[in-house]
Amino acid sequence: MYLFGAGGHCKVVIDIILASKVHKIESVIDHNPKSDCIFDIPIVNFNQFTNDDGQYFIVSIGDNKKRKRVVELIKAVFVNAIHPSAIISRFAKVSEGTVVMAGAIINANTIVGKHCIINTGAIIDHDCIIEDFVHVSPNVSVAGNVTIGEGAHLGIGVTVIQGITIGKWAVLGAGAVIIENVPDYAVVVGVPGKIIKFSNKNE
Repeated sequence: MYLFGAGGHCKVVIDIILASKVHKIESVIDHNPKSDCIFDIPIVNFNQFTNDDGQYFIVSIGDNKKRKRVVELIKAVFVNAIHPSAIISRFAKVSEGTVVMAGAIINANTIVGKHCIINTGAIIDHDCIIEDFVHVSPNVSVAGNVTIGEGAHLGIGVTVIQGITIGKWAVLGAGAVIIENVPDYAVVVGVPGKIIKFSNKNE
């Protein structure tokens, strides 16, 4: 299989794949490689890579918008990377291209969309809907019946109470406590969380 993106997030994805022993990584693809290899795995410039149908891929880029652009660019069969220490309910669903890191917990009847990052130690409780390209940072706690829109980013240590809706491409700052619904593209910080601005839809 192949990874796309040779930055810091890629290092963690490699570690998960090696620990899970499900796939063998052939190489890491990057638009602008800074070195020849990462953890002894070769890095190949995208311009020199032959992208054929049927290749297994994970896009190992932490930035949600960049990850979406690459997913739309390449031809691939996208697969998951799930750390062996993650706990995922048998009644939960994790869609293709998503990475679930060490110690994360995903509870019953939760649906995690495509190409998401559920980071180290994050907890997502029951009946949540996590749409595509969401990044849930380390130690985030999401209570039951929460919906998180496409591309939203929950910073490290964010807490979301039950029944909340987080809009698409919203950004929740580190440590924020979310007790009200968050509109699309809002940037929210603090305890309790307050909107400080809206990001540009075209960024």
